[in-house]
Amino acid sequence: MAGTKPYEMIKIDDARWEIPRTGMMRVPGRIYTDERILPSIEGDNSPDQVYNVAHLPGILGRSLAMPDVHWGYGFPIGGVAAFDLEEGVISPGGVGYDINCGVRLALTGLNRAGVAEKIRDLVDALFAAVPCGVGSRGGIKLDKQEMAKAVRTGAGWAVGQGMGQASDLERTEDRGALPGADWGAVSDRAYERGKDQLGTLGSGNHFLEIGYVDEIFDPDTARSWGLEQDQVTLMIHSGSRGFGYQICDEFLALMVKSVHKEGLQLPDRQLACTRLTSDLAKEYLGAMAAAANFAFANRQILMHLAGTAWKKAMRISPRDLNLRLLYDVCHNIAKMETHTVDGRKRKVCVHRKGATRAFPPGHPDLPGIFSHTGQPVLIPGDMGRASYVLAGAAGSMEETFGSACHGAGRVLSRNEAIRKTKGRSVERELQDINIYPRSRGGKTLREEVPEAYKDVSHVVDVVQRAGLAKKVARIRPMGVVKG
Repeated sequence: MAGTKPYEMIKIDDARWEIPRTGMMRVPGRIYTDERILPSIEGDNSPDQVYNVAHLPGILGRSLAMPDVHWGYGFPIGGVAAFDLEEGVISPGGVGYDINCGVRLALTGLNRAGVAEKIRDLVDALFAAVPCGVGSRGGIKLDKQEMAKAVRTGAGWAVGQGMGQASDLERTEDRGALPGADWGAVSDRAYERGKDQLGTLGSGNHFLEIGYVDEIFDPDTARSWGLEQDQVTLMIHSGSRGFGYQICDEFLALMVKSVHKEGLQLPDRQLACTRLTSDLAKEYLGAMAAAANFAFANRQILMHLAGTAWKKAMRISPRDLNLRLLYDVCHNIAKMETHTVDGRKRKVCVHRKGATRAFPPGHPDLPGIFSHTGQPVLIPGDMGRASYVLAGAAGSMEETFGSACHGAGRVLSRNEAIRKTKGRSVERELQDINIYPRSRGGKTLREEVPEAYKDVSHVVDVVQRAGLAKKVARIRPMGVVKG
């Protein structure tokens, strides 16, 4: 890398670039990319953040970045790092403000031809049924006692309220509820922000998307998961809303102060953290789990709302719609997991910020329905191109602490996207390629214009070449609701 960077980047192969250990780095850095994607990664300086994360106390293996990596707060978005439980740290910047932002993919019994002619009515119905946009509020308002139940039991709380089936929980990461959620670590301010936001989509890159299976790459796995050519799907991307944001913000402020007390030396104050053995770490992990479970419940409710609106809009029975969950994954989370480090198994704390768990076939943490295929890995692209369904592969356990990419990854900031689309009608451009969009904010479609993102097909190709996950199916968009 040219210029005055304190590090260099070395090409290892056609899917990996390395930042060798230098100076005060505790481990090397590794970026999964190729020469098509590398210029956009270097262009936003996210390798600097990979380098910075490699300095954190107790980090193990490597500071990692997926091919969709881009600049974030402290950690890059698309960053993965694992830490020793005694010497290591927990950093809210390694989880993200939108705790358990994630993706849920549901399948239907409908085919493309039967939905295409009604796509406008369907998207309009979803837009009316699901509150979206900045600060959106829903019809579910919880008192503190009920909110405490919801954040302890996550998606299970929503199922208990009649919004889904018990079988949905087996198809949700961690069965839809992280252990250790601590209502006592949640502030009154976080409760106030979240008490009426369950069942809301949010803003920015969050979406509901109607798509169809355009291509199947692995027929056996696709058949096992119920994926068929031209089948219509529902993809949901949302997280913990203002509840999770408030929790992240408050604990970051506390950790900025604790860094000096603990004598931690950091290359960037946005990497504010605390030792995993500290009381503050335990409080954060308890509050983080509460926010993660809020997000699981939120996506479960959103699927229920979407299904109800869908049946009414198309005037079909639940049996004909046959809406059922394939899988639900976290993107922004820290978890205690068992991995092999330096030849021995040990429990570590894995930060995934804009990265998806990608456990391979036979992993003990997978439910039986996925034990022979590996975990579904859901990779949304942009609203104009495609999304992918992958299956976790053995290489993820060998190299990335069981992780893969989480999306396409931005190449334009929201402000840049607004500038570059001045005078354009992104809505009309999408309609010209048979994609019908609806959004709450006037600028949202311009901020989320397809060229604001890397080409997800390139990103997924790198992941597959690196052996982290394998392609199962591609999904093309038909209609989208954006916040």
